[in-house]
Amino acid sequence: YAFTTCTHCGPRYTVSRRIPYDRAQTSLADFPLCPACAVEYGAPVDRRFHAETTCCPVCGPQLSLVDAAAQPLAGDPIGATLDLLRNGKIVAIKGLGGYHLACDASNEEVVQKLRERKKRSDRPFALMGFDLETIRKFCEVNDAETAILQSPQHPIVLLPKKDDCSLPEALASTQTHLGFMLPYTPLHYLLLEPDEGFPEVLVMTSGNLSDEPIAYEDEDARGRLSEIADGFLVHNRPIHIRVDDSVVRLVEQKPYFLRRSRGYAPDPIVLNNEIPQMLACGAELKNTFCLSRGHYAFLSHHIGDLENYETLSSFENGIIHFQNLFHIKPQKIIADQHPEYLSTKYAVDRACKEELPLLQVQHHHAHLAACLADNHWQSGQNVIGLIFDGTGYGTDGKIWGGEVLVGGYGSVQRRFHLAETKLPGGDSAIRNPSKIALSQLFSADLPWTDDLPPVKALTHQELEIIKSQLAKHINSPMTTSMGRLFDAVASLIGIRQVATFEGQAAIELENACDPEEENAYTFRLISDIIETAELFDHILLNLRMGVSSNTIAARFHNGLAKMCVDVCQTIQRESGLQTVALSGGVWQNITLLNKTTSLLRDSGFSVLQHHQVPANDGGIALGQLMVAAAANESY
Repeated sequence: YAFTTCTHCGPRYTVSRRIPYDRAQTSLADFPLCPACAVEYGAPVDRRFHAETTCCPVCGPQLSLVDAAAQPLAGDPIGATLDLLRNGKIVAIKGLGGYHLACDASNEEVVQKLRERKKRSDRPFALMGFDLETIRKFCEVNDAETAILQSPQHPIVLLPKKDDCSLPEALASTQTHLGFMLPYTPLHYLLLEPDEGFPEVLVMTSGNLSDEPIAYEDEDARGRLSEIADGFLVHNRPIHIRVDDSVVRLVEQKPYFLRRSRGYAPDPIVLNNEIPQMLACGAELKNTFCLSRGHYAFLSHHIGDLENYETLSSFENGIIHFQNLFHIKPQKIIADQHPEYLSTKYAVDRACKEELPLLQVQHHHAHLAACLADNHWQSGQNVIGLIFDGTGYGTDGKIWGGEVLVGGYGSVQRRFHLAETKLPGGDSAIRNPSKIALSQLFSADLPWTDDLPPVKALTHQELEIIKSQLAKHINSPMTTSMGRLFDAVASLIGIRQVATFEGQAAIELENACDPEEENAYTFRLISDIIETAELFDHILLNLRMGVSSNTIAARFHNGLAKMCVDVCQTIQRESGLQTVALSGGVWQNITLLNKTTSLLRDSGFSVLQHHQVPANDGGIALGQLMVAAAANESY
């Protein structure tokens, strides 16, 4: 039965409307218990004693297989779905926190068809295998990864591909890892139970078009997914709130979150001290929000990028849901300093309407504070913060992202930052690493020769427009972004000229690294600036010498890690500080994370990494909350 549950398993968060957690307050309210289930529910010795979601085929939700018009398709829903998947079709499956789009992961033709229909050209697909034995056919899985795969949370775990992995490259082109999860509902087990002729592995990607929130309501799913799915496996148990799958990697044999969502939210982050009831609204990308009460910070599930009405609505509804669940009435609202973030506008409007104090926290200060809270750092103690990401609104109104901060929860000083460069065309440059590479060469007064990959990628007219934008400061905002530095290097050495998803060029640059290379490029520290002109001069020299892109990628990573030690040693000589916090989306680069951590520890520094919340903007809301608590003198 697809909805079997007990006190130890089954849905909680996605079916709960409010507390107390009673059946009448859940999505099971419309499914009264049959006599047999009522006996189990009322027996203290039974595993289903007061299991609020308990049900059976007689009294519980039912499956059905329908088309885009909600018309039933013939046959048993499970059997007919298996036939569709076996025959190279795409099925939208209603799950725990929303819809998945499923297909045979070994069928390259249907995988490519899913990419085309979903408008997701390159971003890797999540996969589901029936058991560990299945996953081990395609990926290396160590004991720590096994424990996370089998944990109650059942996240997607990024695992290194085996050299002889037989799954199509189209699942995760240019990637060294695959994202696998194990079945986490009875429905998944029914679908994936080994059967002759049935796929061993299914694609289980989010039920949406690229950059949209996951569909979780039936009518919305049929409307948005009808051009993608060949059938819809649905059920009549409502999902109260959408929740995406969590995504983790292993760092030092501990979870390192890329997305903290299903299974982990809304478990609270335990704080050292009691703080007031507050709401932190997070950032624009990879948004989460955070509410506080007592010693707990309730970080939300993954909301996504607040770039359309559907995601903004999910953000607003999620806040209401959390407030109802945990009986929190915020006494202060906290937001990012970026005036155009939708999360900031929400915070400003709500603070005004409810006459509540509003605090706006600088983006990279929030990153630092999130890492400190993640590590239960005591207030009043300063650290060095290496805060590297793609974008964050600076106190000077410019785009920051390569920041070396000194401070703690209460305040920070910007001690070093990456040299400024221009973004020709503004945000459009983020999708075109070639433009950023040319901007870096322009800043370093280096030539745009015809043999360079970014020059080859653009027409003569495009090159002239970019040159004019840079020379005349037309629509070319300044940035110190570390993420854009990765984009520039990836473009310059021919790895990626156009990005189809956030961080793509940086991911591919990391994957290109030669693990045996030990040489490193040099970053000069001049006053408070981390100069990059010499870096690009040396890369051009290496290209003309015929040095491979794999070697150059490794030297770049090695140079960054050594630069991190250099800035920390400079600050240590000035202040005596020897604890370093690593936060910001760039630290999802595990090669850079491991190299930097190792060099810092070898130099006598203590290193704080993220292990409870993501290093990316998914942890920003927690940091905002902690800065506000310090400002309130409660932390």
